[in-house]
Formats: sequence, structure tokens, C-alpha cells
Amino acid sequence: MDETKLEMLRKKYGAASGSEMFDPEFQAVAATQFSTDGRRSKPYSGVPTFLGLPYHPDASSSDDFGGLDVAVVGVPMDLGVTNRSGSRFGPRAVREMERIGPYEHVLKRVPASLCKAADIGDVPFRSRFSLEKSHEDIQAFYGRLAQAGVVPLSVGGDHSISYSILKALGEKQPVGMVHFDAHCDTSGEYEGAKFHHGGPFRLAVLDGVLDPERCVQIGIRGSSEYLWEFSKDSGMTVIHGEDVPKLGTEAILETVRKVIGTGPVYVSFDVDCLDPAFAPGTGTPEIGGLTTREALELLRGLDGLNVIGGDVVEVAPQYDATTNTAHAAAQVLFEIFNLVAGNLDASQKK
Repeated sequence: MDETKLEMLRKKYGAASGSEMFDPEFQAVAATQFSTDGRRSKPYSGVPTFLGLPYHPDASSSDDFGGLDVAVVGVPMDLGVTNRSGSRFGPRAVREMERIGPYEHVLKRVPASLCKAADIGDVPFRSRFSLEKSHEDIQAFYGRLAQAGVVPLSVGGDHSISYSILKALGEKQPVGMVHFDAHCDTSGEYEGAKFHHGGPFRLAVLDGVLDPERCVQIGIRGSSEYLWEFSKDSGMTVIHGEDVPKLGTEAILETVRKVIGTGPVYVSFDVDCLDPAFAPGTGTPEIGGLTTREALELLRGLDGLNVIGGDVVEVAPQYDATTNTAHAAAQVLFEIFNLVAGNLDASQKK
């Protein structure tokens, strides 16, 4: 061993504490995590919030939501499922994941330091029994967020919630969408119910709040292909699960950027986009899905798009014995947070 190098390392690190960093970039991250006496919060204690963000359940009592730039919102509603229920417990499961952030090492970003963000709790539902009233409540709540200029990061709940979120965010201008899923979710009304998790994006297009020609759906597969003709007819770009490894992430991202352009875009991530080997805890699992590595590469590759919000849905923790699904969902939401925070930071620097 090089004795000179060893002596240099001993001099530099021998008496250094775990909170002492020398690289300026790492120093900036550590400054957000350690107190002046070198302590940092215990990840397993206290009230869990997403990413350990401040908990501001009273933010919605003011029209400006306390001046927040970004709000994490739980949407614990799964009345619209067609198979296994349980995603009403998704927001709680995702919030309890502690091995997330604060630093995104690929994008080299600490999102919580770039904007004013907080976990503001859950949408206040009037009824746990009425699917229709629940969607009215979602649209009304997100309408207030949009009016205040707060970017929402949402945790569902079943995928039907995305429709009412888009109704609020796309009210003034139709938005584009990058949609990760095993299913296109563009089917029609079933059994007298239009609010179900198999059809939110057909509704959003027909209501004029989602531009289908600026939509890319990634990971589509399984036995429900015949239900998704609306995606093709409306002009959505569909990338099937089996084509993801054939095309590769770079080619997919090139397509995404070409389709999405510079306009506002929403990111919606159903955890059943992932293969059940990585995310078993969901209501409608389909084999042959994305790996977590592929999903993260694709999400990071969206950096620079005009992301105006996003959601992670369909986490059903009772089928998630290892908590892998909730962990993946929390990491996905963290990546979307990074996209949003990067946008906000760039716009402030202009």
C-alpha cells in the first residue's frame, strides 16, 4: 500500500466525524441533514411523512396553501378497482418508507432544498362509500392547488384518481402525459360506473383536459389489450412492455421528448408497470413488466420537461410482504419530485 497516500487519508479522515464532508456538493447535502452537533433525525421515529418533509395538514386552510411550491397529497380511495382492493392504504405505506433521498445522485439534486415543499396530508373525503362524491372532492381539492400555483405530488389510491386530478390541472390548458402502466386505462363505462381505474384517461381526453397526441404510455401488456383501442384511435403513443428492453431507454426517451415537446406534462405511475417480481403489492399485477432500474432510468430521463405534477398509484400493502412495492413507489415519487424541483429551480434562475 502507498504509505504516502495512507498518511494523507489518515490526516484528512482520521479525526473526521460522519457529518464532516470535504466535497462542496456533499457538504451542501450534509448541511440539510445534520444538526450543528452532528446529529441527524432517526428514520424510524416520529410521525412519518414522505421524505421526512414538514407536515402541514393545515396548509389547505389558506388559499395560498401557506406559500408552498410543492405539496405531497395522499388520496386514500380505492372504490374504483376492478380486481383486488387495498390501495386506500397506499399513501400510508409510501410515507413509511424511510430509505428515500434526500440526494438524487444521478441528477445531483436535493429537491427539498430547491423549493418550499411539505406533506399536507390527505384529500378530505366526505364519504368513504361514494365513488362519485370522492371524485368531486378530489377535483375540488386539486382545483384549489392549481389556483394557488402549487405543484401536487400525489399518492393513491386507485388509478381513477388521476382523472379528477387532470380535470383540475388541465382546466385552463390541456396537458400532455407520460404514463407508466401495465394497462392503458382508456376503456369506457362499466356497469353504470365511469369512475373506475380502467378508464381515467379516456374521460380526461373527452373532457378536453388531456391532449392524446402528447401522451406516451409505457409498459403496456397483458390480456386486456382489446380494451385499449381508444389509445390508438385518439393518437396516444403506446410502448408495450415487451418492447422496452428491445428499444432501450435512450430510444424510448427520444420518443417521449419528441411527443411531449415543451408544453405542460403530467407524470402518472401505476406500480403495476413494474414486474411483480419488483412490485407484487398491487391490485392487477401483470408479468413481463419493467425492472425498477429501467423505470428509474426513464424517469430521470424526463428531466427538463415541463412537469406540472405527478402521481404514484395502486400500492396495495396487504399484498406487499417485503414492502418492496411501497419502497419502489416512494422512490418513484422522489424521482418525480426531482423533476418538479429542477423545473422550479430553473425557472427561478431565469
